[in-house]
Amino acid sequence: MAQPVSNANDLLYFTDGTLAYAGHHLHDPGHHLHTHSFVEVAVITGGTGVHVSLAGRAPVRAGDVVLLRPGVWHGYEDCHALDVFNCCFAPELLHRELAWTREDPLLGYLLWTGPYSLRRRGMLTAHLDPDTRAACTAHLDALDELGSRPTGLHRGDIIGRLALFLAALARTVARDDGGEVEEPTRPTHPAVVHAMRLMEARPEQRWTLGDLADRLHLAPGYLVRLFKSATGLPPIAYLSRHRVERAAALLLHTDQSIAQIARTVGWADQNYFARRFRAHYGMSASVYRTRFSHNAVRLGSGTIVSGAAT
Repeated sequence: MAQPVSNANDLLYFTDGTLAYAGHHLHDPGHHLHTHSFVEVAVITGGTGVHVSLAGRAPVRAGDVVLLRPGVWHGYEDCHALDVFNCCFAPELLHRELAWTREDPLLGYLLWTGPYSLRRRGMLTAHLDPDTRAACTAHLDALDELGSRPTGLHRGDIIGRLALFLAALARTVARDDGGEVEEPTRPTHPAVVHAMRLMEARPEQRWTLGDLADRLHLAPGYLVRLFKSATGLPPIAYLSRHRVERAAALLLHTDQSIAQIARTVGWADQNYFARRFRAHYGMSASVYRTRFSHNAVRLGSGTIVSGAAT
């Protein structure tokens, strides 16, 4: 039976049928800047190092956690036996097996809205207390062990363990970010969920606040208040985050021109696209493609996701 994760030319990629992956990676003295097309949660379980990202250089130690949406670039420097327990899963999982998390106040913030809010550009950080760290590590150990078993026979176990890990992490993030999202124990308003799904399904559409409000039969001002209460962002700002994330995937995995990609994600004005992309990733689309496309390749039909080994 094929292993769920393989390495080839310094690439980490999921084999066909893989739902999620968990595994240790030891970094000493570091790991180069890279990006990937999956959701990654990096839990530091030992050693020390410096995490490098668009947010700058941040020392990391045991208990620190970094969650990265697809397309975010990062790396590690000045590492001393830095043990990173990575949990990776394809974003498609969020639209299938984990679609319900969007409506959960804690998991919705962790996976959908938190990484986009407060100019975080797709990244969340937290520090786990000893009890939560032990619980998260137990769930990741179980996911690691499930990686050697047939997915068809253990699909429920894999999704269950992943959900338990994410739920434990979400409680910590909510506590660390207390007060940022109003009433974090209240489910996300159905209109917000519907609006997010509408925009994500058709990012190429020239959405306006009025158009979106009309589709939802709501007053524009009320929709903005609902959206900002749940996500910290107005609807069109959320759409912008989704568009640049989609553009990053196309830059990494297709040979479409930048102008084509801009139109595909909904920005016909290439100059405006360039400004939005640079604002989110800190570099131009052409530099992003040149720097990262060699270590973030999609492998053939049916492969869920691929990216640089972390």
